[in-house]
Amino acid sequence: MGECCHGLMAGMACAVGPLATVLLCLLVVMSPRCAGQTDLKSPQDIQVYAVNTNFTLRWNYTGDGTNVTFSAQYQYFDDVHTDKPEWRELSGCQNVSHTECDFSSAITAYYDVHHMRIRAERREDKSPWSSIFEMIPYEIAQIGPPEVALQSINGAIKIKVSPPEANQVRKMWLNPLLFKYNVVIWENSSNVEEVRNQKILPMDVIDGLAPETTYCLKVQAIILLDYREGLFSPIHCIKTTREVNDLLCPTNVRAFALNMQFYLLWDNRYKEHVNYTVQYLTGYLKNLYDDYSSKWRKVSGCENITDMKCNLSSVIKPTSGSHYFRVQATNEYNKSCLSKDVRVDPLVTNKIGPPDIKVDISDVLLHVKIIPPGGPESEIMSDLYDLSYQILYWKNSSDNEEEVKMKETKQTIATVSDLTPSTLYCVKVQAFSVAYNKSSDFSKEECVGTPGGKSLPLIILATFVAALIVVLIVALLVIFFLYQAYNKIKYMFFPSCRTPLNIEGFGGQLFSSPFVPAAEEPVEICYIIESSITEEVNQNDFKGNRHFKQSSRDSGNYSYDDNTSQSKGSEEALGKDIL
Repeated sequence: MGECCHGLMAGMACAVGPLATVLLCLLVVMSPRCAGQTDLKSPQDIQVYAVNTNFTLRWNYTGDGTNVTFSAQYQYFDDVHTDKPEWRELSGCQNVSHTECDFSSAITAYYDVHHMRIRAERREDKSPWSSIFEMIPYEIAQIGPPEVALQSINGAIKIKVSPPEANQVRKMWLNPLLFKYNVVIWENSSNVEEVRNQKILPMDVIDGLAPETTYCLKVQAIILLDYREGLFSPIHCIKTTREVNDLLCPTNVRAFALNMQFYLLWDNRYKEHVNYTVQYLTGYLKNLYDDYSSKWRKVSGCENITDMKCNLSSVIKPTSGSHYFRVQATNEYNKSCLSKDVRVDPLVTNKIGPPDIKVDISDVLLHVKIIPPGGPESEIMSDLYDLSYQILYWKNSSDNEEEVKMKETKQTIATVSDLTPSTLYCVKVQAFSVAYNKSSDFSKEECVGTPGGKSLPLIILATFVAALIVVLIVALLVIFFLYQAYNKIKYMFFPSCRTPLNIEGFGGQLFSSPFVPAAEEPVEICYIIESSITEEVNQNDFKGNRHFKQSSRDSGNYSYDDNTSQSKGSEEALGKDIL
């Protein structure tokens, strides 16, 4: 017997007889309510729909819904409490008669895990709990539609967008600056042929529209970091006005940049004298939802100029963010007109110039030295764009079907092998950036020839022989100069002396050295006086001997030459006298 049967028997056993007690107990046992059973089914297919901080719980119920209500419970897990949390009643989802309920007021922890369950109820009868639905509110929430305000000005539409949850205290999206906006605009006519889809700023101008035409649009908020797209706003329609064509306003305003050198260019339709002033606005100010019209600044060096060109180097740096530029034209009557804004994102607007190359060859290896765009001092280009290089090389021959080979590298020095000897190769290089999907023009072609393969040993042999000859010549010259120096030194300090003839005739002896004086020996002087001739000869001999006596202390060369000449002279004079 069940608990219900035992309770009834205990309470009624004394009031009735034994037979009535048995019958009553049988009725109680046969009743499902006494057995703990119910005919209510559990709800199924539980889902939670969230837009911003608005949460709706929905489910399906396949049982008899007569007089049935539903109640839900939840529990959430945070990082503070580690114990299993208890189940709580879900505010807004108690005793509801429909298959959905709004429980927005019950959820405040948008980044924590929540469990949800629900059951059906009819008076005291209750179904088993449904299966548990798990969710993290932030992950399942959708971005709500933004608020949109439109204004028609000078043939264009000025649009102002307010972020989702702009007027709400509780916010799912804490940083509205993360929002980007996408607008879909079309002409409101029976024949909708073109639908424009473009990105816009919180305060922007949509131009390029037909005048006096009704356009309809809707706006969607996007969070790019989460790849999350929001719901579109309600459709808004507005009619454009006719554009005022003011010739004073600068047109075709554009930015040009090459290797991080930025210039702003524009065209002029006004025939009279015009002064131009270029203004800029820091990019992030346009991402705010405040009015930025008073925050434009003048570009230094581009105030009241007459040229239609402005150097933006004073504003734009390679690592700076985006900027907006516009040109104000003023005529001699002090009337002014502003051009349209131009956005300049340095790394996107800039164009990569071609690199320079130097080509050299050794044996059958081609060496290519790459100078990054902007020159050797402009290494910032390589750093900002993470440049890679594509090297094209080919045989420069009369055959136009020669294969062009390619090699890619991130280094500024590359080597190409497997070249054909005695062949002229041409090379050109292109710089490219994968991250920014940009590439430069190719550099100028450089051509260089490879040496002949068979003549290489001969070249090496000829080089060796030439070097050997040079070494031999140098060695001979050194030996020759050393020999000459040796002779000079020997001649100066150890000369080979020859005895003069006049000394040889008188039995003189050689000196060992002219610089070393020898002991003077006594010399006998003889005189033979026979006749006048003999006397004259003796006088001459006397003079010669006296000269010899004086000159014996001089060098041998001097004595030899002088005495020889004197001896010859004496002999000739003596011969004449005899005749």
